[in-house]
Amino acid sequence: MGNHGAMSENHDPVRLLAIRDTPLSLDEVYEAVGDDAAGGTTVFVGTVRDHDGGRPVSVLEYSCHPSAERELRRVAEKVVADFPVRALAAVHRVGRLGITDKAVIVAVSCAHRGEAFAAARRLIDDLKHEVPIWKHQVFADGGEEWVGAGDC
Repeated sequence: MGNHGAMSENHDPVRLLAIRDTPLSLDEVYEAVGDDAAGGTTVFVGTVRDHDGGRPVSVLEYSCHPSAERELRRVAEKVVADFPVRALAAVHRVGRLGITDKAVIVAVSCAHRGEAFAAARRLIDDLKHEVPIWKHQVFADGGEEWVGAGDC
């Protein structure tokens, strides 16, 4: 927290990218995008909801392809190339998650709020469509469904 000045000297705006099987920290992601030159920071948190397509969900499990972190970096670098990003972070959870657990957190800091909103929107949308992460939903009625990248 106290070294935002040092973070401003970091030339790589991609500060944190990870796919983890442990709970995600909103504080960690927010702190990763701290930058003295940023006037706006947008944070998006995707959580496990208790339903999908009108069916009650009891548990959700995420898995990923070995290339997922490489693809996440590619997506992040494209956002940095297309927007005036000061700092960017994205973390996605894999493994078994319960209702209300954090599945994904992305954050983007820019000089202005509009840029931060637009860049964060692109980051989460591209992550969901292009990074090979799949979710396995178990419904309360015992049914199951796999959903792949692009379908989430």
